[in-house]
Amino acid sequence: MVDLLLRPQIAAAVLIFAATYLVLAVGRLPGFRIDRTGAAFLGAALMVAAGVLSFPQAVRAVDFDTVALLLGMMIVVANLRLSGFFRLVTAHAVRRVKRPLTLLIVLVLVSGLLSAFLVNDTVCLVLTPLVLDVVLRLERPPVPYLLATAMASNVGSVATITGNPQNIIIGSVSGISYSHFAGALAPVAALGLVLTAALIALVWRREFLTPARIVVPPLPRVRAHAFMIAKTLLATAALIAAFFWGVEPGKAAVIGGGVLLLTRRVKIEKMYAEIDWTLLLMFAGLFIVVAGFEKSVLTPEVVGQVAAQHLDHPAILSLITAALSNVVSNVPAVLVLRPFVSGLADPARAWLVVAMAATLAGNFTLLGSVANLIVAQKARLRGVDLPFWDYFAVGAPLTLLTILAGIWLL
Repeated sequence: MVDLLLRPQIAAAVLIFAATYLVLAVGRLPGFRIDRTGAAFLGAALMVAAGVLSFPQAVRAVDFDTVALLLGMMIVVANLRLSGFFRLVTAHAVRRVKRPLTLLIVLVLVSGLLSAFLVNDTVCLVLTPLVLDVVLRLERPPVPYLLATAMASNVGSVATITGNPQNIIIGSVSGISYSHFAGALAPVAALGLVLTAALIALVWRREFLTPARIVVPPLPRVRAHAFMIAKTLLATAALIAAFFWGVEPGKAAVIGGGVLLLTRRVKIEKMYAEIDWTLLLMFAGLFIVVAGFEKSVLTPEVVGQVAAQHLDHPAILSLITAALSNVVSNVPAVLVLRPFVSGLADPARAWLVVAMAATLAGNFTLLGSVANLIVAQKARLRGVDLPFWDYFAVGAPLTLLTILAGIWLL
């Protein structure tokens, strides 16, 4: 290994990979304004500049199936938000709740179910302002409901390939069908949502385990485009049906998203503004950085030796995945685990374990997933702080319990 590291290209690949993942872990490069997306893009550029990958190799390294699926789902969510669908769902739920515990359960179900089929980061982006509007209007403490939004979104997104970015990657590289993935992990998500509601209610028992009732004040009329909602829901239902029917997820999402761009109700620029272009750029950069590292360092012999270290055991693989996900975030963790998982005796089963552990590990701390950070950032804009330790008090035990449940169910 020392001899290998002395070779210029291999040494460059290791240095670029390590520096990129360090910035991904820390969130920024001290002394510079570069962020995670910039680090991934710069790392990809340096892999080409150092000769680790040729430019054609770098282009081929980008998994455009994953990028296309993520882009298509972002367009679907943009249409749902701009049409007023999320506002209608929230208002409908609020008018019918009578107790704080009921509101918690409804919120966990809404956040979890939406995140099961739509990308959880975008769901949190949309739901957080709505949740804050509701709980502040009802004069309830916002923190436990923000916890429910973030944690239920993470847990619910375990269920399907389109639930979160790391699942999208796993679905693309593993070849697991949408129906098989959902059949294996939907029970994990369902049990996880029950545990989420129960733990939040237990930790915040003064809010939820009391006979107090909610007095719902008059709510303002919700503005919505009925035709746009109907069209988007029809397209979403057709998209999900296509996923289960066996149509390639990327292909289905691009077609569905393309059809939804044909509208007379909303300026197209508003839809473009809803798309997280920086996330797509980060994905492209990470694919290239990891490809350069794989080509230079992760030879078949190295991969075989590491994979032989009991990675085929669900508990060990879950522990490694969860730990790595909390160090560098779950998407980079999945990418770096790809060559090792692909070499196992039963890669399909191992990929399901990685999807489960990488996603549920996001609930361990406030910094564990992008969805958590989105909720915290959106709350801060409204003057509401989501304390790190308040999150950890629920997130740490929830992560342990849900991963144990996932290991047991898988």
